[in-house]
Amino acid sequence: MTDRRLLLVNGPNLNLLGTREPQIYGTETLDNLVELVMYTADEFGYAVSAVQSNHEGVLIDAIHEAREDCAGIIINPGGLTHTSVVLRDALTGVGLPVAEVHLSDVHAREEFRHHSYVSDIAALTVVGEGTAGYVRAVRELVAHLEQA
Repeated sequence: MTDRRLLLVNGPNLNLLGTREPQIYGTETLDNLVELVMYTADEFGYAVSAVQSNHEGVLIDAIHEAREDCAGIIINPGGLTHTSVVLRDALTGVGLPVAEVHLSDVHAREEFRHHSYVSDIAALTVVGEGTAGYVRAVRELVAHLEQA
């Protein structure tokens, strides 16, 4: 393991958390979510670097940089989950364990949301647990890292 640091990646439109379709995504803001992840990771002695972007290339660059100082990645790719082969390639290319998180239950939503380019390469996937899913992802990813 390199450092005791995790990369938290939030994809397109997640900057609108708290106001975007709160009946689906809840009322917590992205800032609240990042603080929750940092707090949870700190309980296990891990720091967190966080990035959110509506631009695929920014996310890919952050993933590439993570191989230098991160032990694992927690990612909610947003809509890129269902469309982005290049995001998947970036994740596999850095060789870090990945936890995929979705606030809503993507399998209970529109048909196009049922396929993920990330799930089959992820060490774990958490769906439909709201912000608590990020806490679970941190805990399970840390457990995975500690077992490796």
